[in-house]
Amino acid sequence: MDKTGMTTRTWKPLATVGADAVLLALACLIPAASHALALPLYKLNPMLALMLAGMVAGKDWRNGLLLAVLLPAVSWLAVGMPTAAKAVCMAAELATVAAVFGGLQRKWSPMTAVLAAAVAGKGVYYLLKALLLPTAPLVGTEWWLQAGAVVLWGGLFALIYRRPR
Repeated sequence: MDKTGMTTRTWKPLATVGADAVLLALACLIPAASHALALPLYKLNPMLALMLAGMVAGKDWRNGLLLAVLLPAVSWLAVGMPTAAKAVCMAAELATVAAVFGGLQRKWSPMTAVLAAAVAGKGVYYLLKALLLPTAPLVGTEWWLQAGAVVLWGGLFALIYRRPR
């Protein structure tokens, strides 16, 4: 117990909530910055990066699952981007990544698990996009950029993620 009467157990959830609040703020700032700077930052899959950062900060894939739903929704509500239908697709993709990673993390290396989870997430995203946005082009970002972003964020994640004990 410290001077304030709080234990280490009390600080850990508070730190996760604080980190999640920063990540949610970034989910709103990134689209705004993208428009202000006329840079297509969405091509770097920033929501995946933020969700993976939440899994590192929370030291648990379930924190990533919570952020998977909140990140696109908060961004849509705050700045109108992505569109509502695309936010649903993105939330399903990110939730798939978090859940599949959660299931594979004890059996596979973090890098292999996060890459497999990202591939599963992309499959869910494109299936939902085809159903919810049938008139929109199915693939908007070049496949090699999507793959590069997954490898970049997945690699960084794998370097710093520590499995819970």
